[in-house]
Amino acid sequence: MTFIKMQGINKFFDKQHVLKDINLEIEEGDFMTFLGPSGCGKTTTLRLLAGLETQEEGVIAIGDKRVADGKAHYFAPPAERQLNLVFQNYALWPHMTVFENVSFGLEGRKLTKKEIQRKVETSLEKLQILAYKDRYPSELSGGQQQRVAIARAIVTEPKILLLDEPLSNLDAKLRVEMRAELKRLHHELKTTMVYVTHDQIEAMTMSTKIAVFSEGRILQVDKPIQLYQYPNHLTVAQFIGNPANNFLDATCTENSPTTIQIQSDLGSFVVNKQSISKWVEGVVLTVRPEDLRITKTPQKGAVKGVVKTVLPAGAETIVHIQCGDTLLLAKEIGVGSYLPDSTVYVTANTEGLNLYDRVSGVRLNNVPTQSQQTDLHVYV
Repeated sequence: MTFIKMQGINKFFDKQHVLKDINLEIEEGDFMTFLGPSGCGKTTTLRLLAGLETQEEGVIAIGDKRVADGKAHYFAPPAERQLNLVFQNYALWPHMTVFENVSFGLEGRKLTKKEIQRKVETSLEKLQILAYKDRYPSELSGGQQQRVAIARAIVTEPKILLLDEPLSNLDAKLRVEMRAELKRLHHELKTTMVYVTHDQIEAMTMSTKIAVFSEGRILQVDKPIQLYQYPNHLTVAQFIGNPANNFLDATCTENSPTTIQIQSDLGSFVVNKQSISKWVEGVVLTVRPEDLRITKTPQKGAVKGVVKTVLPAGAETIVHIQCGDTLLLAKEIGVGSYLPDSTVYVTANTEGLNLYDRVSGVRLNNVPTQSQQTDLHVYV
């Protein structure tokens, strides 16, 4: 069921067109993440939803209520939008205790002291910081302060929780811990969450849906696994994946009335015409690092390469391999024993291949059904 709907949103700052025809639907209970690099429009979109900014064009609806209409110059105040916002800088009152910071939003709601205490303590307990209720923000770590900010946001039981890069000020270990906490909290509260980040790991691990932003537009909205396996545009493919995707210039030629041959530095593949929406001569082939297999002896269908760099990371090993004019990035689980300048042989898992129009950047291969074995129906 659609709970939040943004339709035809256009936003300008002076003469700069920062949001360009944003159309987005968020279902009730979703954990929707706005993902993209700095300056792509994701925070501005969140602020429009919160009522902190106004758009020149477009309509925003929450539930069955219109809360913003650019052309009608109607903008409901934030207090009427059933939401709460967690800022990047926590924004805690330094002269108030943790309890007082969290209870602040409940003041004036005609609640008894006992009801306020129950709600605050329940909120603090959910964030596992009830023991710190009498401390001041200066006596807390960064992670504890962030938990207080989230507890303050959920204590009023909003239907929507907006989070603007809330983990960016934390160190790496705390970010991992807080990701797990936020995911647990979402599962427990069933609240609709809208989360802004430039960190794809945060987006992939926590979200039920991800909207990828680029230069004021939304390029793709999808479940994390679909976004990872089938980016619908080269820009999305460049942004999603850690380590990054491999990109190979390739050419397509008609092989038969029913098949197309793709030639690249990774070898030659023949694909079924039915597996692609259309074919053009100049294409870009992408393959994820974990879908490349390295051997030290020749294998059927393998291409010859030279090891350039080996980056062991304990649980995995990243290997840079020069194949023709392309420098490939391969990822192996565990410790790989490869020497620089040594010869290796590389084969690709054909299920990990995607094909893009080199000019438009649009993906050409169709998303396969579950009954289909490979993305591109590759005949080896």
